[in-house]
Amino acid sequence: MNAKPKRRTVTENGDTGEDLVLATLIGNGEDLGPIVRHAFEMGRPEPLLLQLKNVVKKKEVEIEDLCRVHYEEFILAVDELRGVLVDAEELKSELSSDNFKLQEVGSALLLKLEELLESYSIKKNVTEAIKMSKICVQVLDLCVKCNNHISEGQFYPALKTVDLIEKNFLQNVPLKALRVMIEKRIPVIKSHIEKKVCSQFNEWLVQVRSSAKDIGQTAIARAVSTRQRDEDMLARQREAEDQSHSGLEDFAYTLDVEEIDEDSILKFDLTPLYRAYHIHTCLGIQEQFREYYYKNRLLQLNSDLQISSTLPFLESHQTFLAQIAGYFIVEDRVLRTAGGLLLPNQVEIMWETAVSKMTAMLGEQFSHMDSATNLLMIKDYVTLVWATLRHYGYEVSPLLEALDNGWERFHGLLLDECRQQIVDVLANDTYEQMVLKKESDYTMNVLSFHLQTSDIMPAFPYFAPFSSMVPDVCRMIRSFIKDSVSYLSYGGHMNFYDIVKKYLDKLLIDVFNEAILKTINSGTTGVSQAMQIAANIAVLEKACDFFLRHAAQQCGIPSRSVERPQASLMAKVVLKTSRDAAYLALLTLVDSKLDEIMKLTENINWTTEDVSENGNEYMNEVIIYLDTIMSTAQQILPLDALYKVGNGALEHISSSIVAAFLNDSVKRFNANAVMKINYDLKRLESFADEKYHTTGLSEIHKEGSFRGCLIEARQLINLLVSSQPENFMNPVIRERNYNTLDYKKVASICEKFKDSPDGIFGSLSSRNTKQSARKKSMDVLKRRLKDFN
Repeated sequence: MNAKPKRRTVTENGDTGEDLVLATLIGNGEDLGPIVRHAFEMGRPEPLLLQLKNVVKKKEVEIEDLCRVHYEEFILAVDELRGVLVDAEELKSELSSDNFKLQEVGSALLLKLEELLESYSIKKNVTEAIKMSKICVQVLDLCVKCNNHISEGQFYPALKTVDLIEKNFLQNVPLKALRVMIEKRIPVIKSHIEKKVCSQFNEWLVQVRSSAKDIGQTAIARAVSTRQRDEDMLARQREAEDQSHSGLEDFAYTLDVEEIDEDSILKFDLTPLYRAYHIHTCLGIQEQFREYYYKNRLLQLNSDLQISSTLPFLESHQTFLAQIAGYFIVEDRVLRTAGGLLLPNQVEIMWETAVSKMTAMLGEQFSHMDSATNLLMIKDYVTLVWATLRHYGYEVSPLLEALDNGWERFHGLLLDECRQQIVDVLANDTYEQMVLKKESDYTMNVLSFHLQTSDIMPAFPYFAPFSSMVPDVCRMIRSFIKDSVSYLSYGGHMNFYDIVKKYLDKLLIDVFNEAILKTINSGTTGVSQAMQIAANIAVLEKACDFFLRHAAQQCGIPSRSVERPQASLMAKVVLKTSRDAAYLALLTLVDSKLDEIMKLTENINWTTEDVSENGNEYMNEVIIYLDTIMSTAQQILPLDALYKVGNGALEHISSSIVAAFLNDSVKRFNANAVMKINYDLKRLESFADEKYHTTGLSEIHKEGSFRGCLIEARQLINLLVSSQPENFMNPVIRERNYNTLDYKKVASICEKFKDSPDGIFGSLSSRNTKQSARKKSMDVLKRRLKDFN
């Protein structure tokens, strides 16, 4: 055993350094690949191989040494192993016995286990079946619930139920037959719901169209009340401004603001529409429903825009326009509340369609209208519809343009109607002073038109200076102004006062003035009627200022702006001219009547021997007639007109007296006849002076008198009774005393003058000497006049 260690020592002593390195690497378990690769790359694998063999030998020596050291322990281990094998055999025998016993016991348990497993399997299957049954029951319950909703018309819950089945249950239904059946029924149910909802929506379309008229009328009634409230407030404001301008009183203004929910006033049910749109949205076909709604409503609009062929437009226009207004009120509500069902551009298209057809239709209907009243009625209702729809945001300017285009035609028709009314008023007037028996009559016929001559209330009965024609015409003109303003109001004209004034002038000039001139020139009026016409024109001329102020007030123009002289009506000047024409017609009639009376001068005895101071009978008739004329004129005519009437009548009488001397039927006359006419003339002069003072003309015309109107007759009589008539040829005396006498007339009259009365004893008269001197002077005058002519 000792020899082996020695050999190991020798071997160890013979190892080189490289062998030790290699042995260390192998002992450490490191990779020899790089060393092997390097040896081959260097082309010297043999040293490496030798070294490896040395390492192997070294390891074999180590193994042999290790086995020698542990030999005894190995023998002991083998012995122990043999004992273990004996024990293993005994254990195996015991294990076989125990296994047999276990097999005997386990067979029974195995049968029980198989039964248990089978029970577990059955339980699992039953559980699965119960779970599947529950799913089927839930699905069937939802199907029943869906059917109930559909039968009750609750389509939205039915769709939600179908959606629940489809999303949460359908894929989990274990029964294929049930799943397939449900899959087939879902589209059918959705289609059924769609049809039902469409049917309800179609019923709503019919219902909302039938109620559109009531909706429109309700909204228009609201516009009427709003307009009335605004007009009342404006009237109060104008009254306050006028009174404030007059300095009468201070006023406090209050602003009443009334907020009213239009939707609460206009009650109409859009629930079927909301429901239909919502259900179509749930079905995913909302675009289809939008198109369906728009198409059907557009068809309804086109149908509503067809006017009735059985009724006149005057009778059907309110229904027609209310239907259109109601239609667009509904569309406005749908646009605002239906959540995108209707688009703004669609509403604009519908509105433009309606406006285009309505403007064309209104233009055509207006062109066929022959009554201003009817035209105004339709226009007024159109403006109410305009105000109503403008409140809902619709652009109504084209409608206003259609109305504004007809204002000239309207005023033409209105003038024609007023022309007929004035003709009727003039024809029915008695041209007698209007008798007002009570204060209400005075207020209605005088104060309401500012026709009063005094601010003091007169005693009743009151005899107005005008006939019934004046208040009738004033009422007609006031109505004309109202109708004109009503047509031009609420339109495109911001300041329409000039238009109203223009047609007011036309009414007074082209209509009333022409009618009154026809009446004046008709030749059928008497003196009293002509006088009353002249008085009426004077009153209406004064009333022009009232008409202008009333027109300004109705147009919202301050009264002070029309009080300037340059702002007055042209008709005032024209009426003044017509008034002068009426005075001329009156004077013509008076002169005609005076001519009839003066024809009585043919009964005068121009060669009378009666030297009494009693006048001729015709003068009594003249004075009575003049007194009647002047008294009547004093009651109804202005003082300047009274002055004209008096002047004209007396001048005509003066000319008639001169003409009586020139009459061919008067071949000669004597001094007695001249003295009687002188007495007649004095009576007439006294009457003229009395009337001039009692009528108040002396206070206005202080330097004049009615006596001056008789100057021609007076100068002629003075010449005939003059003791020296030849002085007529003296220019100074003639200019001072006879300036109104014409040479030829004087010559003709003097030729007829015979200074001695007819009679057998004329030459024996006590006045013979005086008459002889006068006769000589008259003869001289006659000769000189002949020479002059």
